[in-house]
Amino acid sequence: MAAKVAIVSDSASDIPPQLAAELGITIVPVIVSFNEESFKVGEEISMDEFWKRLTAPGAPFPKTAAPSAAAFTAAYDKAFAGGAAEIVSIHVASKLSATYRSAEMAAAAHPQSKNIHLVDTATASAAEGLLVKRAQRAAAAGKGAAEIVADLRGAIPRTHVIFFLDTLDYLKAGGRISPARAAIGGLLSVKPIIDIIDGEVVTLDKPRTSAKARERFMQIVGESAVEELTILHSEAPDVEQFRTDLVTRFPAIGALKPGIVRAGAAIGPHTGPKGLGVALIRAS
Repeated sequence: MAAKVAIVSDSASDIPPQLAAELGITIVPVIVSFNEESFKVGEEISMDEFWKRLTAPGAPFPKTAAPSAAAFTAAYDKAFAGGAAEIVSIHVASKLSATYRSAEMAAAAHPQSKNIHLVDTATASAAEGLLVKRAQRAAAAGKGAAEIVADLRGAIPRTHVIFFLDTLDYLKAGGRISPARAAIGGLLSVKPIIDIIDGEVVTLDKPRTSAKARERFMQIVGESAVEELTILHSEAPDVEQFRTDLVTRFPAIGALKPGIVRAGAAIGPHTGPKGLGVALIRAS
């Protein structure tokens, strides 16, 4: 029997397509373009292919685009046709992408508009994914849309994606920092630690080496209790060791048995390869 509340999201959440299908979450794909070639993320380009293209020598910097309103209309139609009474549609930060706006347009024009509830997560990648999976668990437990939305809105201010970067080159290529700042940072071997706060990328600290970045990162993660957490990386070869180090240092996080998520087209073009971090929801 179909869940009374259907959960819809977008591929900026970095929830693998197979897992989304298993959980009954509808994922509307964002679009990534390399020069003239455009692909629906998760449908027409896999995570492996995305990273292969991004890191190829001389590769063009990819551009991402929001799904169309029509793509959301189709997703909503399918959910209602499948027996859903209500939809909670949960999306990447509206300050980072026009995805939320497309969903908003589709919802406003839909015949069942009053039964579609939109949530701007104010974040992206695995942090968005944590919120989407949280909503799915609530829906599976029989919670109504209003209760699910209220819970998400309470969790969003406590949700973070804390990441430290191996290189500034990709932030420079994407126009997030100036070439001068990137050059200076490169000379100083800066490994910035970033978060997404209220939909904006914020630098938390700028340690000078990878070892110092990792230690400072651990301090930031351990500042207060954590309710949910997953490891996030952008093709980092030492991600398993990183998870071991984290759960050894923080047994309470180890008890959560954190999984590992690969960053995709939402933040991957800006982080570049070898980035490490976590998505987490702080305890109340």
